[in-house]
Amino acid sequence: MSVNQQSVEDTKAQIRGLVNEIATLAKSGATAEEFYPELLGRVITALAAAGGAIWLLDDDSQLRLQYQINAEPSILAEDTDDSVRHRRLISRVANAGQSMLIPPYSGTSDADAEGNPTKYLLVVGALAHDGQKDGLIEIFQRPDTAPETQRGYLRFVEQMCSLAAEWLRSQKLRSLGDRQTLWQQADSFARAVHESLELKETAYIVANEGRRLIGCDRVSVAIQKGRKCKVEAISGQDTIENRSNIVTALNNLATRVCAAGEPLYHDGATEDLPPQIEDALEDYVDQSYGRNIAVLPLREPFRKLGAENESGAAGEIDRDNAHRGEVIGALIVEQIETDLPEEIFRQRCDLVYEHGTRAIANSQSHTNVFLMPLWRTLGRATWILRARTLPKTIAVVVLLLAVILGLTFIQKDFNLSAEGTLEPTIRQNVFASVDGEVVKVHVQRNQQVTKGQKLVTMRNPQIIMQLQDLNDQLESALAEKRKIYSQRVYGAEQMEPAERTALEGQEYQLQTKIAGLRSKIKLQEERKELLIVKSPIDGVVTTWDVTDSLQSRPIMTGQVLMEIADLDQDLELQLKLPEKRDSHLEDYIRANNLSEVEVTYILATDTTMDPLTATLKRQDVSLRAEADQENGSVILMDATPDQESLRKLSPSAGSSVIAKVKCGRAASGYVFFHEIYEWLCKFFF
Repeated sequence: MSVNQQSVEDTKAQIRGLVNEIATLAKSGATAEEFYPELLGRVITALAAAGGAIWLLDDDSQLRLQYQINAEPSILAEDTDDSVRHRRLISRVANAGQSMLIPPYSGTSDADAEGNPTKYLLVVGALAHDGQKDGLIEIFQRPDTAPETQRGYLRFVEQMCSLAAEWLRSQKLRSLGDRQTLWQQADSFARAVHESLELKETAYIVANEGRRLIGCDRVSVAIQKGRKCKVEAISGQDTIENRSNIVTALNNLATRVCAAGEPLYHDGATEDLPPQIEDALEDYVDQSYGRNIAVLPLREPFRKLGAENESGAAGEIDRDNAHRGEVIGALIVEQIETDLPEEIFRQRCDLVYEHGTRAIANSQSHTNVFLMPLWRTLGRATWILRARTLPKTIAVVVLLLAVILGLTFIQKDFNLSAEGTLEPTIRQNVFASVDGEVVKVHVQRNQQVTKGQKLVTMRNPQIIMQLQDLNDQLESALAEKRKIYSQRVYGAEQMEPAERTALEGQEYQLQTKIAGLRSKIKLQEERKELLIVKSPIDGVVTTWDVTDSLQSRPIMTGQVLMEIADLDQDLELQLKLPEKRDSHLEDYIRANNLSEVEVTYILATDTTMDPLTATLKRQDVSLRAEADQENGSVILMDATPDQESLRKLSPSAGSSVIAKVKCGRAASGYVFFHEIYEWLCKFFF
């Protein structure tokens, strides 16, 4: 094989490789930004051409340059003779859908002159699929080649155009699929936002469904209340912490943008913004880290008043003057991690805005109707009057009337509940008469004691020391008195009268001091005797674990040491009636001029027993309320139980009881619900 033949084969292999690469690229699903440079570059390389361009027809059948490599500047300029002639030429070729070779500097010279104003041979391949014209691929080739070679250029370009057409077809199908998906999402969004007339629910739907439709990171809805905006919904959040810094900053930003009345699109630059909006925006961005933020004032749709049509009495919506509607809130759209192209981002924001602003305006109008919660409740209640439910409704109404009449006219015992204990009628607390420390406890719980029996022995070193000191002072005073007496009696003959008188005065003072010391000693002796605590009555020690609670403990004057009760005597019923129920008892006693009322009770440890009876006298009801840890403010009462029936049960002293104080009879409804009625009266009257 000759050198020239080898070179030709190498060139063919290189071209086949480029063709395979282009075919693979066309099937790879590459984007336009990736496909056009790769396609055109490989075609130019395969043909060893000077340059090339890819032109596509838009919706108006006008050619738009998509990509070019080393194209002639004269044909790319705007409104020059060369560019106009060239544009007319390739437009005719593209709309005709035919590939062709166009020599350099060729063309017509009529009014609609067209032609090739360049020095290159134009190899133009038409792009078309399924009978639809898409555009063309234009290659700038050297003209100094044989006609057969030029036709080969054209066939190669046509082959590349068929591959490119397949890619265009897949792109259009994908675009149509994306558009179909978008419209389905938009339709779903529109249905969702108009389903409810509850303002808060609508705001949440706009925020959550709007985020899905736009494909951003976060959508928030703020509603204007007065001059300020308050965020009502944030996508992905069930509740909003209004006191958080980020929500406060968002409220401030929405308020200022709504006051300005113009949409705000922020992509990082704040130079052209008013100062008040710039400050609020920077404050919010510092906390939210949003890269792209759109704040769109929501406006109530502007209506032509007085228009008579299907839109209703409010008038027809004037879409041309929609910007004149009253601002009712703001839609805030944020991109934090996502990066949608600006054109798509704004289009989808507008789509959400169009449906969202009308849905929120309708919900707000519905919510602001006077007494709307009442009308809504009444409207929902109409189902009870429908044909199927009417018999059931009548039956329920009759039943309710029967219950109401029964509660009104059927009488029932009116009893007041109280808690209490059974206590001995003769019992007494044992108090400490002086301060001291318990040395020994002589009794135990449930031990029988007699009056005057030793219960507790205490000690007080201070009393002993004071008693010893007083005795020492008394001895000194007595010795001094004896000395003065001896001087006065046995030395009287040698003394002057004045000296004798002075001795008599000293003796008198000592007698007075001795008398005082003896009185103090007697008092201290009595205090010392009080260190031995004795039983004040005959009875039984009822205090629990008295030894452990007192042994070696410091005791203060007046402290209760134990309780002694005479369990052989009758028991009494000590009751605690809540103060709020005392008025019923007083009214009953006063209305019937009673001196006593009946009480029934059971032991708290045996609620299945038959109730026992007791008598409560009017004078045994306390006239003042006392504080109680468990029941609050209570009225103390002492009732006398039937001792004969009580002895059969042999209850222990201090047993808890549950009592009912009988206050006559009253309507069943009042008996059952009087506490609810009193509570309502307390708060509403």
